Amino acid sequence: MLDVPLSWQLIKVVVSVSMVLGLGSIAVRVSPRVAGLLAGYPLGTALALFFIGLEISPLFAAQSAVHTLAGFTATMALGAGYWLCGRRPGFVGALMGTTGALIAWFAVSLMLAQFDFTRVTGTLFTLCAIVVFSWVFRRIPDSVATTRQAFSWRALCIRALLATLIIFAITSLAHWVPPAWAGTLAAFPITMLPFLLILHVSQGPAPTATVIKHYPMGLGSLLCYALCVSYTYEHWGLALGTLAGFGLATLWLAGWMQGQRWLARRHLTGSQAT
Repeated sequence: MLDVPLSWQLIKVVVSVSMVLGLGSIAVRVSPRVAGLLAGYPLGTALALFFIGLEISPLFAAQSAVHTLAGFTATMALGAGYWLCGRRPGFVGALMGTTGALIAWFAVSLMLAQFDFTRVTGTLFTLCAIVVFSWVFRRIPDSVATTRQAFSWRALCIRALLATLIIFAITSLAHWVPPAWAGTLAAFPITMLPFLLILHVSQGPAPTATVIKHYPMGLGSLLCYALCVSYTYEHWGLALGTLAGFGLATLWLAGWMQGQRWLARRHLTGSQAT
C-alpha cells in the first residue's frame, strides 16, 4: 500500500468535493454554458498534478504535464462519447453516457500513448482537436438548467464518492505508470464527469449537452496551466508553480470571456443597425 499521509488524502477529498459542488451550483445559478467554460479551468488537473508531484516528485509531475497537454484531446473525446450515448433522461441515460464516455476516452488515450509528445506538439495537437470538437458540437442547442430544491445528503454523498474515487484512482495509478500515462490520467475530467452525471440525473440530457458543447472552448486555460507547470514545477517547486499556473490560466480565461462579451455586443450592435 502506498505510504501517503492521511492529511494529504483528506485534502484530496475536501478539494474534490468542493469543486464538484461548485460547478453544480454554477450550472443552476448561472448557466450550463458558463459551467462548461469553467469545467475547462484547471481544477481537477491541477489537483492531480499537484498530488502527483507531492507524492512522487516535482520533476515527475512536470514531465507528466507535458503529456497532459495532448491528453486533453481524450477528455474532449470523453465529452463526445457522453453526448452521443447519453441521450435518454434519468439514471439510465447517465449510465449509458458514462459508458460511452469512458470507452471514447480510453480509445483516444491508447492512441495518444503511441506518440512521444513535446510541449509544442502536445499543445498543437489539442488546439487542432479543439477546432474539430467545437465544429462537431456546434449544432447542440443551448439549454438553461431549471432551479431545483436543495441537494439531499444522499446526493451529496454520491458526489463526494465519485470525485474522491476518481482523484484517488488517478494519483494512485500515477505511482505505477510512466509520465506519459500519468499525464494522460491527469487530463481526465476529474470534476467534470461527476458533474455531468449529477446534472444529467437532476436536469436531463439537454443542459448536460450544453456543458459538453462549451467545454472545448474553455480548454485554453487548462493548456496554459499544464504548459506553465511543466516549466515551473522543477525549478520553482509545487507551491509557486501551482500559483503561477493558476495565474496564467485565470488571465487566459478572463481574456477569453471578455472577448466573448465584446463579440456579443458587436453582434447586437450590428443587428440593431440593420
